[in-house]
Amino acid sequence: MSDQNPLTMLCLASYEKGEAFLRECKRQGCCVILITVEKLRDANWPREAIDEVFYLPTGYSRDDIIKSVSYLARNQVIDRIVPIDEYDQETAAFLREHLRIPGMGDTTARYFRDKLAMRVKAHSEGILIPDFVHVLNYDRLREFMSRVEPPWVLKPRSEAASMGIKKIARPDELWPLLEALGDRQSFYILEHYLPGDIYHVDSIVFEREILFAVPHKYGHPPMDVSLGGIFTTRKIPRDSADAQELDLLNREIIKTLGLVRGVTHTEFIKARSDGRFYFLETAARVGGANIAEAVEAATGLNLWAEWAKIEIAGEEGSYELPPHHDEYAGVIISLARQEHPDTSAYDDPEIVYRLNNRHHAGLVLASKDPDRIQRLLEDYSRRFYEDFYTTEPPQDRPTF
Repeated sequence: MSDQNPLTMLCLASYEKGEAFLRECKRQGCCVILITVEKLRDANWPREAIDEVFYLPTGYSRDDIIKSVSYLARNQVIDRIVPIDEYDQETAAFLREHLRIPGMGDTTARYFRDKLAMRVKAHSEGILIPDFVHVLNYDRLREFMSRVEPPWVLKPRSEAASMGIKKIARPDELWPLLEALGDRQSFYILEHYLPGDIYHVDSIVFEREILFAVPHKYGHPPMDVSLGGIFTTRKIPRDSADAQELDLLNREIIKTLGLVRGVTHTEFIKARSDGRFYFLETAARVGGANIAEAVEAATGLNLWAEWAKIEIAGEEGSYELPPHHDEYAGVIISLARQEHPDTSAYDDPEIVYRLNNRHHAGLVLASKDPDRIQRLLEDYSRRFYEDFYTTEPPQDRPTF
């Protein structure tokens, strides 16, 4: 990149995250513009890496942001528009379409955001997924519930993680929920709930080729944790049968959904009923819950920084995966009774990162031994319940 003609990166952030992305853009010589929400005005952004910050009011509309960014573009050439958080993906896509800026457009963005779109596409290509139906036609809903054994889960099409998911045991539990949704029913799917273990694969993609992928296994399904529990995830051995099958499935998903370049976080369930892997969902973003810190601890690669390099390279540039290693890491996070929980009693040398968020206790562990990571996560989970654990009602929608 020429110093005389730096790229301008317009970054959208509904949550405080992506600091390493912003710093890498600045390190590469970019002009960095951040658009975030008013409630994050005093957040701990890396101000030294940001040239300008703009704040959106609560309840802003699509029309508002189109007009605002278009006004900004009168005096500033915008080269890239990047969604730092999953909730900003659709906004970034329609801004790219409106301003004709290179990058993922509306159609591809839907495959990595809309749970209905990604399921329909995956199913059409023969990828194994839990049985589902769009919440649209009531006769089809009745047919689904008569054919597919409960329990089922009612899922919003465009929320993140386990936000807004409801577990349903009988047909008479569904109809009051739909009545409460009113005109928003079509924004949901009804899916067969498959008991099993949940895995995720976090990838780096450039020119449709997966250059890097790391498989992990959650301690408990994220939906169960959202109802009360402690979150853990750990990298599994790459030479294991599960890891090898996940690698093939992940490649098939990314190819089918058409991601050209970026990072992905894709989830699968290994059903207890038949031992097979089913595709659950994917997103073109860095995984949350300190997964990026775990990946970096295990491999030396920071997914945020690599994503920044890929965005800067764009359609005409080049990207080369840096050297990295293949060790093991895990994460444990709990909602805490204390505003600032003290984790100093946890002093094993494998601890490489301590979470510093209000009312949350969390650690990232790293080791050359995967069994050591698993044992520590099991031991720490028991201790976290005694030392920190509390619960709160799950949110149906994010608070911006």
